[in-house]
Amino acid sequence: MSQKEENIKVGISIGDLNGIGCEIILKCFEDSRMLEICTPIIFGNSKPLSYAKKAIESSTNYQGIDRLSQVINEKVNVYNVWKESLNINYGENDPLIGKYAIKSFVAATEALKNGEIDVLVTAPINKYNSQDDDFKYPGHTDYLNKQLEGDALMLLMSDELKVGLLTDHIPLKEVAQHITIDLIRKKTKILNKTLIQDFNILKPRIAILGLNPHAGDDGVIGTEEIEIIKPAVQKLNEEGILISGPFPADGFFGSETYRHFDAVIACYHDQGLAPFKALSFGQGVNYTAGLNKIRTSPDHGTAYDIAGKGLADPSSFREAIFVALDIFKNRHYNAEASQNPLQPQEKDLSTKKSDN
Repeated sequence: MSQKEENIKVGISIGDLNGIGCEIILKCFEDSRMLEICTPIIFGNSKPLSYAKKAIESSTNYQGIDRLSQVINEKVNVYNVWKESLNINYGENDPLIGKYAIKSFVAATEALKNGEIDVLVTAPINKYNSQDDDFKYPGHTDYLNKQLEGDALMLLMSDELKVGLLTDHIPLKEVAQHITIDLIRKKTKILNKTLIQDFNILKPRIAILGLNPHAGDDGVIGTEEIEIIKPAVQKLNEEGILISGPFPADGFFGSETYRHFDAVIACYHDQGLAPFKALSFGQGVNYTAGLNKIRTSPDHGTAYDIAGKGLADPSSFREAIFVALDIFKNRHYNAEASQNPLQPQEKDLSTKKSDN
């Protein structure tokens, strides 16, 4: 393994300081073995981490740095994005705190763009208090899609299930008008490429869910399946992509049909995330697929109700780091393989003399 791979730099945005972000970060790196596989760089400030460390009695040690060139490999680094002190009130929805969560995220994204970190793992933010004149995005994914190369696809994943979304943070009443044949083809191709490039699945099997109850019941409950989804599936099949459906969402998960596929496409946010979280909550990872850089996050929010009490489970955050590292390695190996294909060897057809 190269030096680059041994010291994969994991940038971490600190999240909402009144939530559980600092707690799950600290708990994650209490296990020193994490530092054997990556070098974490937390974008924020040492003071809220110290406050959280005292509140939950964490054993994690870290060093503050003022420039990314000061990073020490295999240590927990805290890059001071701001200097001022902030009033931390666990469980409080505070717009000022929301602005600092975005400062952390924007700085980490810039470092990701510039190659100063290899992957980005984001702690949870509050979508409401993070909105201001400089940041008008409904979440991390939309901002990353604007800043990075490619087309983003929100992909929730666990060991058992991968769910991609045709539409994500839009009102339910607007979903139907957004779903088109072109959108289905675009998102499916992104997902197919992701499964090959990032997860080494050579011939992915993809399922797509119907928009309406019972997948429309042959037009009785809706016609989107007949007029949009089925034609898109047919076109994708003709292009060599193995996609099946549309499936009725309730029966698809209830009968565990999802186990026969490498990934599932849901038409809207809760259609995919409700069953995903029922099956995998606390162990799942949100991966922003389709971009030239890698970003993951845990599958939960700020959890104001338990913030500062030492009750937060770092499992999903830890898994988000593992997934980011695995995808980085897969992309690295695949890029090397494509640049250095095996050269055919000429066979020696000469007849060798016998020693007899």
